[in-house]
Amino acid sequence: QVQLVESGGGLVQTGGSLRLSCAASGRTLSSYNMGWFRQAPGKEREFVATIRWSGSSNYYADSVKGRFTISRDNAKNTVYLQMNSLKPEDTAVYYCAAAARIPFGDTESRLRDGRTYGYWGQGTQVTVSS
Repeated sequence: QVQLVESGGGLVQTGGSLRLSCAASGRTLSSYNMGWFRQAPGKEREFVATIRWSGSSNYYADSVKGRFTISRDNAKNTVYLQMNSLKPEDTAVYYCAAAARIPFGDTESRLRDGRTYGYWGQGTQVTVSS
C-alpha cells in the first residue's frame, strides 16, 4: 500500500506561484509513475502532469504546459508540482496519484489516464483570485 499526502495548496493571486508537494509512505516511490490531477467544482477530474518512475519523461496537459513543472525526489519519497503564472482557471482541488510501473507498458496515453493510477491522495485546494 502507498499512502499519499498532498500539501502546499492555498490562495494566490493571478500570476502568482505555488509549489505542491506529495509525500509518500508505505512504499518507496522509485518504482511508481506519479501524476497530478485536478478537479474544479462541477467539472470532471482532469490530468495535469505526470512523471515516469525514473524521472526520464514528463508529460503535461496543454493548459499548463510552460507554466507547471513536475519533479520528483525519490530519496525523499516526494513528488512536486511547481505552478507559476497561475490563472483563475487553475482553481481546483489538486490530487497526487501513484501507478506501479509496468515494464514496456507505461505509455504516455496510459500515464495521462487517471484510471491507470491505483493510489490517490486526499487532495489540496488551490484557489487563484482574479
